[in-house]
Amino acid sequence: MTHYLREALWWTSLFSVSLLALQSLVYLAQLIFASIELRRHLLRQKQVEPWWLLTSNVTLPISLLVPAFNEEKSIVENIHSLLGLNYPEFEVIVINDGSKDNTLMAAVTALGLERVDRVYHLAVQHKTIRGLYGSPKYPQLLVIDKENGGKSDALNAGINLSRYPLFCAVDADSILDSNALLQVVRPYVEEPDLMIAVGGRIRLANGCKVRNGQIVEFGLPTNSVALMQVVEYIRAFLMARLAWSRMNAMLIISGAFGVFKRTATIQVGGYSHGTVGEDMDLVVKLHRYYRERNIPYTMRYVPDPVCWTEAPESLAILRRQRTRWQRGTLECLRNHKKMIFSPKYGAVGILGMGYYFLFDVIGPIVEVAGYILIPLCWLIGILSLKFFLAYLALLAAFGIFLSVSSLLLEELSLEETPSARGLLSLTGAAILENFGYRQLNNLWRIEGIWQFLRKKTGWGTMTRAGFSSAQKK
Repeated sequence: MTHYLREALWWTSLFSVSLLALQSLVYLAQLIFASIELRRHLLRQKQVEPWWLLTSNVTLPISLLVPAFNEEKSIVENIHSLLGLNYPEFEVIVINDGSKDNTLMAAVTALGLERVDRVYHLAVQHKTIRGLYGSPKYPQLLVIDKENGGKSDALNAGINLSRYPLFCAVDADSILDSNALLQVVRPYVEEPDLMIAVGGRIRLANGCKVRNGQIVEFGLPTNSVALMQVVEYIRAFLMARLAWSRMNAMLIISGAFGVFKRTATIQVGGYSHGTVGEDMDLVVKLHRYYRERNIPYTMRYVPDPVCWTEAPESLAILRRQRTRWQRGTLECLRNHKKMIFSPKYGAVGILGMGYYFLFDVIGPIVEVAGYILIPLCWLIGILSLKFFLAYLALLAAFGIFLSVSSLLLEELSLEETPSARGLLSLTGAAILENFGYRQLNNLWRIEGIWQFLRKKTGWGTMTRAGFSSAQKK
């Protein structure tokens, strides 16, 4: 019996090490692909300046869809900020999704809105609309008041009421750079017949100074939890999504900022209900629809820092966010399981869906098991001390290499961090996140898997500090 137990421990540990080695190779490939794609993006960017897009007639009109739930304190400032964006033609559609506070009345009172009528077609399903509000003073603004149905339901209502060929989903608590739409619409100008979805880069506003709904001074958070997430977002958005974009296998466009072709979205039924991962689910549905019908299409990721959001600054709130993200990924994989590793869907099925199945579902379980089993194998004499220490050192060193390489890639190309001190802080965070923060995230992913198996639903409370007065100087 002892012999069989030792054998089982040996092979389980070997599988854990092998999967981690494969994941490391995938990350290295992502870094290489991201470097190539970023270089291509910067060359394209030099050829077409934002001011030319602003003054030309080549840009398509965009409908900004802003789902809002209990945003009473910030909704008016957010609307003014969006109305001030640099773009030739756009509309702002705010969807009050049955807020329990005075979100609707705050907007109506401050902006002088009145009840209006607009004819629309029920192209995608959503809860009942209770009223529409507008004003001649803000002809490009429409506020929808509807019964609560969740974020996906609110976005579907916005799609039905929108008038333009492109729509941009924006979180109500996010801040867009003034040229954000000009940057994110560029792929539609370059490939108007093929482009159906474009993702913009998300950056963290913690530590930045905000004035009149705009970032006026970049800064880093003093909170250690938020600082770790800054490094994490750089690695995820600058490395991973650029790489997936290069391989035509991008599966996630952040719900905080993405631009979609309206007709394509309607063809797949809009945003799905009953999921907390509506952003990933929509992108996967689009891939699936076009590939099953052999319709040429493309999606792209834009690495410019165009959208700013606030990261959780407490481990309790971060835990709720990460378990929800994990549940959303699992829901999407379950809904589209036929695509996983399927050659029929090309790089999307083999690389994209296969990656998330291996490294977002199996990976966290195997990695955490490795943390337990490999030391156990050393204790009972199956593995040598040298192997055990080399394994730990290699795991930490490669994680540090990836994070620091992402920072270096950002600074050499985008030059985002204004001071040497700030760069030093990020480098320190890139090193420290491999000793505790990464392991904690894996535990939260396992918790998310357990919640999924128990069929837990809902977003949970996501309390944020908000852009404080100290940030608004």
